[in-house]
Amino acid sequence: MTSGEHDGRLGEEFFTPGTSSFTEFLAAHRPALLPMRRPFPDGVVAAPDRFPHGTTVLALTYRDGVLIAGDRRATMGNLIAQRDLEKVHPADDHTAVAFAGTVGLALDMVKLYQVELKHFEKIEGVPMTLKAKASRLAGMIRQNLGQAMQGLAVVPLLAGYDTKAPEGGRGRIFDFEVTGGPYEKYDFHAEGSGSPYARGALKKLFHPGMSRHEAALAALHALYDAADDDSATGGPDINRRIFPSVSVITGDGFERLTDPETEELSREMVEQRRSRPDGPNATP
Repeated sequence: MTSGEHDGRLGEEFFTPGTSSFTEFLAAHRPALLPMRRPFPDGVVAAPDRFPHGTTVLALTYRDGVLIAGDRRATMGNLIAQRDLEKVHPADDHTAVAFAGTVGLALDMVKLYQVELKHFEKIEGVPMTLKAKASRLAGMIRQNLGQAMQGLAVVPLLAGYDTKAPEGGRGRIFDFEVTGGPYEKYDFHAEGSGSPYARGALKKLFHPGMSRHEAALAALHALYDAADDDSATGGPDINRRIFPSVSVITGDGFERLTDPETEELSREMVEQRRSRPDGPNATP
């Protein structure tokens, strides 16, 4: 217990100048609150079918910025744990993060990352650059390495609109692996169990200068292809009216497509599949 806790007052650490990283502050003063801690003794590995896992997420750049999307399914082994999981979340006004991997840890990491960006801006008076945001998220993933080695990995996908980048290159995508290293991806990328099929579809459908409508349809086709070949990825559920999460980030900020818009796009995509089950051909 630190000074001040017993009488409801904040401890001295809250008034002492220090790091602009909220995560580092917690590590120094409240490490038990960090989600990135080893939950099991050495040598113990989490059973793969005991914890919900999120699957396929993707991002692609388009004419006005960057689009980020994900299916809604979470699985535990061969069971569907959740049909309407939200895997895409805004990190701040011009950045979003989507995740594949262990759902509980991923949601905690996303919440901590949102606070991390707000805390930095309040302390420093300016927002982080997009590259610094990617580096900060990489550090958080690296702190989760112990849990990842025990079978509880979290693999985020970061997309943002870089207001300082040249016109036409402001939509940017960053991929990560469990040791933390950030890797910038160009044009498009996907993560999760269905990602090979989603990337294959995007390789065929992506072209520079896509409109928002074209980019959203390409993302939905890619998720459909992922669900077609990966049982852990969920396609659009017309009967339950559960559709993929699709969001865009432009100069105006983060925007999640409304449910009616996503439903309309999903139905358009499914209708296109009636005449071409394997999806549209590549754009000439």
